[in-house]
Amino acid sequence: MAGCVLAIDQGTTSSRAIVFDGGFSPTSVGQQEFPQHFPKSGWVEHSPSDIWTSTLRVCREAMEKAPDKGAGVEAIGITNQRETTLIWDRTTGEPVYNAIVWQDRRTAEFCAGLRERGLEDTFTSKTGLLLDPYFSGTKIAWILDNVDGVRARAERGELVFGTVDTWLIWHLTGGKVHVTDATNASRTLIYNIHENCWDEELCRLLGIPMNLLPEVKDCADDFGTTEAELFGRPLPILGVAGDQQAATVGQACFRPGMVKSTYGTGCFALMNTGETAVRSKNRMLTTIAYRLNGETTYALEGSIFVAGAAVQWLRDALGLIESAGETQTLAEQADPNHDVFLVPAFVGLGAPHWDAEARGAMFGLTRNTGPREIARAVLQSVGYQTSDLVEAMQADWPDAEKPVLRVDGGMTASDWTMQFLADILGAPVDRPTVPETTALGAAWLAGSKAGIWPGEDAFSAEWKLEKRFEPQLDEERRQQLLAGWQDAVNRTRTDQD
Repeated sequence: MAGCVLAIDQGTTSSRAIVFDGGFSPTSVGQQEFPQHFPKSGWVEHSPSDIWTSTLRVCREAMEKAPDKGAGVEAIGITNQRETTLIWDRTTGEPVYNAIVWQDRRTAEFCAGLRERGLEDTFTSKTGLLLDPYFSGTKIAWILDNVDGVRARAERGELVFGTVDTWLIWHLTGGKVHVTDATNASRTLIYNIHENCWDEELCRLLGIPMNLLPEVKDCADDFGTTEAELFGRPLPILGVAGDQQAATVGQACFRPGMVKSTYGTGCFALMNTGETAVRSKNRMLTTIAYRLNGETTYALEGSIFVAGAAVQWLRDALGLIESAGETQTLAEQADPNHDVFLVPAFVGLGAPHWDAEARGAMFGLTRNTGPREIARAVLQSVGYQTSDLVEAMQADWPDAEKPVLRVDGGMTASDWTMQFLADILGAPVDRPTVPETTALGAAWLAGSKAGIWPGEDAFSAEWKLEKRFEPQLDEERRQQLLAGWQDAVNRTRTDQD
């Protein structure tokens, strides 16, 4: 079992750990959900201790379940929910406030104020991002300005900021290491993706002391060594990437023009644009796909805030289902002549609309609408939103051919959903044999840095297709559905007359 890598996949609703063997196959998994906190409408928080303790527990579980009790693990890779923001005491590790989750919209008014001052282009030109509550920078500013005594402590150098990867590394190394990687840094709104450094001007505009910020490393790099008592021996942390960038790596999307889309709580599509940081004209994000050996590869990204979370809404809020798997059966039984459109703007609309004030709405309801049609609308909303992203990316980079979409994440287990995705895109959708591509990407970064896994070309050659979904929908019907979707979105947006 030599050559194994432990991948930590710390997500929005659960923490997971997977041990991969030298053949890139998962041998054991640990997973634990943890509570979500919604203190006010539009606010989403996590307990920092829940993030850490659940991560430690699933790591130990995965190691214990491995065929050799984890003895063959030689390195650790970390991937994480991005943009989620924590600030803690540099000495004690005590958080000053809950983790503010990427979905949180409390800084919408602050972002609007920055836009009104004409500052959006200043931020976008340097970071590739838009002024939206999604990103970490305004969350940092909120904590500094709204939690008693925090700004003074930060200015005295007593506190540190981190995204979830930084929080985990700090704990894994016993508080010895305060670092992040380029992909997580690129999502903070204060990192210059062209010069690869924290930006003094942007920090000043947001009122963020730069002594809060972690050191930024390559995605495959030395991130420190775990405390021996955590896993029985010290283990090197050699790979880190935000979850969507890790999935890009795990899907072996190393060539410019390749596209992957991950379906978890939200949905995130990334198109590799190589060494070119394409400036979007369609409100896509320009971001760092990965940085290896000091060389940066860029991507266009479209972010959808609600994908799998809409299925959770069916289960937890409406009580229409008991498990996610029931949605496919209901969708298959829905009236084919009854079109219902759900715009799942529960926490605003992401790309390409970026409307923080929009809220969810459903259109096309009749007396005959029932759980089947609503379940189908939930699954279809994911396809429609992905279509919006791919169309915008193609407009930004017209030289790219219409892509084959490589997909991963929990929702891809539904053949019905993936077939609808191919139909509404009018393009093939490829599902890999290893669905855990986010964790696999983190594992590859660590394994390749450790010298126990191969480089890009050999890893790409090992990518295997489980199933390809070819588009089958009549073009006239496809356009009819897309028109219905666009009408629903326009009715939902707050910036429409």
